[in-house]
This record gives sequence, C-alpha cells and structure tokens, in this order.
Amino acid sequence: MSVAAIVGILVALVVVGGIAVYFVSQRRRTEALQARYGAEYSRTLHEAGSQRAAEAELVKRQERVERLEIRPLVAEQRDRFIERWRSVQTLFVDDPGGAISRADSLVEEVMKIRGYPVADFDSRAADLSVYHAAVVDNYRGAREIAERHRRNTATTEDLRKAMVYYRALFQDLLEDRESAAERADDRTAARERSVERPIERAADRAADATRRVADEATPGTQPTPPRTDRNIRP
Repeated sequence: MSVAAIVGILVALVVVGGIAVYFVSQRRRTEALQARYGAEYSRTLHEAGSQRAAEAELVKRQERVERLEIRPLVAEQRDRFIERWRSVQTLFVDDPGGAISRADSLVEEVMKIRGYPVADFDSRAADLSVYHAAVVDNYRGAREIAERHRRNTATTEDLRKAMVYYRALFQDLLEDRESAAERADDRTAARERSVERPIERAADRAADATRRVADEATPGTQPTPPRTDRNIRP
C-alpha cells in the first residue's frame, strides 16, 4: 500500500473520530436536557419548531439562571411561609378567588426571596423550569385559571385546581432543588467525559500516526514524537 493511501486512511480515521465525538456530545446533551426538563423539553420543542432551536433556548435559560444568586430558605423563613400558606388554604373556604390571588402573590414572594427575578410571568416560568421543571406547568395552569377568574369565567372547581397547582409549586420552591441539580449536572458531565475520552484518544492516535507517516515519507525530516499531553486529560 502506498504512503498516500496510508495517509488517506489515517486522515479518514481522524475525521470519523471527530464526527463521532461531535455526535456523542450532541446525543448526551439531548439526553441530559430531556432528563432535566421533562415535559418542558417537549413544550419548548413545539414552540421553537426545531430540536436545535429548542435546545439552544433551554441551554440559554440554564446559563442565565446559573448566573443568579439563588439562595435556599433558612429554617425561619421556611416555617413562616408554611404558616402563611395555611392561612391561604383556610381562606379558600370562604373566598376562593381571594385565596388564589394570595397564593399567586405568595409564590412570587418566595421566588423573590430566593433570588429569582419576578419581572414578568413568562420570564418567571422560564427561570423556574431550569430547577423546578416538574411543577412549572402547574404555575402556568394556575395563572391561566387566575386570569379566567378575573374575567368571571372560572368555576369553583377551576379555582380548586388552581389551588392544587399553586400548592405543588409552593412546596417545590421551599426545597433546595438548585443545589441538588448542580450536583447531578456534575455527575452527568463526568459520565460524558468518560464516554468521549476513548473516542478522542483514538482520533488523537490516528492523527499522530498520520503525522509520523507523512514525516517518514519526507526525506530529511525527523519523525514527529507522539503527543503525550493528550493522554493525561483531566
């Protein structure tokens, strides 16, 4: 086999290795986003119209929220909010509409205390989806019923559902999901690196072999030593 043919084969191996790394990374990112966002992933995909646009939006949300200083509630704050929630639930018996309004305000207050921006509803829901994806649909559903109540088109049963939605969201916000999610992200990143390293190393070895063959085919050229730094990736 000629030197040119060998070089061509090795170059092809390098290209294939690079493509494999790319697709493994993309697949892992998709799986991580689907696991993190659940139904919110499908909702964003429907709104964005393409997987690429949807995943870019979800990653953008995550990066934005990770820059925020999200704080867990201290015990005293948590107990105080729980007591206020009990008052809201008691109010529902006599004034369902008023209880829904107070529940919405209480959820917003918890978000604000914890460090979430509360500028507008759509932004709040998007921010919540990063660490509280399991209940963000509850928030949207409760807010939609509250809006219908203001137009006098919501039934008492609708208001009861809204109260259940707000309660699930409220309870989730009391938990420090953010720290738990960050630890899970670290574990996911470690697993991704463990999968990608063998592929990257194979591509690196093919690239080294290509250079050595090319050097040997050039008279008067010293062979290029293998790149040992690639074998000590963190």
